Amino acid sequence: MAIDRTPVLKRCRQLGIDPVVMGINKTSHREPKRRRRQESEYGMQLREKQKAKFIYGVLEKQFHHYYDLALKREGITGDNLMGILECRLDNVVFRLGFARTRKEARQTVRHGHITVNGKRVDIPSYQVKAGDVVAVAEKAKDLLPIKEALISSEHMAVPAWLEVDIEKLKGTVLQLPTRDQIDLDIDAQLIVELYSK
Repeated sequence: MAIDRTPVLKRCRQLGIDPVVMGINKTSHREPKRRRRQESEYGMQLREKQKAKFIYGVLEKQFHHYYDLALKREGITGDNLMGILECRLDNVVFRLGFARTRKEARQTVRHGHITVNGKRVDIPSYQVKAGDVVAVAEKAKDLLPIKEALISSEHMAVPAWLEVDIEKLKGTVLQLPTRDQIDLDIDAQLIVELYSK
């Protein structure tokens, strides 16, 4: 299995991503003082795709599969793509505040610490649907990483399409997210243009 071992802060600088998006609260990262030459249209499209892949922790083959799914759905392809990425179980666990980063959320899901509608799910790419109840499994409620995540996520706002019950360690998917409910600075239309060439 392919693993991206590039340091997160270095990759954030390369792609122009605020580290807070990745769940990192380091404000001391410095912007490189270099002049960039004017980026080509292809360069901008590629950078947007790389940003989305990096933020959600998805590799090329799976990302292209999500694009194909978005293309088949009704509506704007770019918005559909962002909705599919946002509905991944690991992302939902992160958004609910049960993990500090998406990578940590992925590991939490992989280790079987998360249930969906009462059933254990250990697939990070599992697509949640409206009405699904995502919860921390009973055996995992006392785990230190989850407790630390809850403390560090107190300042994070839960998106409007999700509802969380911190005391019971569970959240409900109220509806599928619309593009304006996704707070990431990604121009999905550029990704669509790249794939449609």
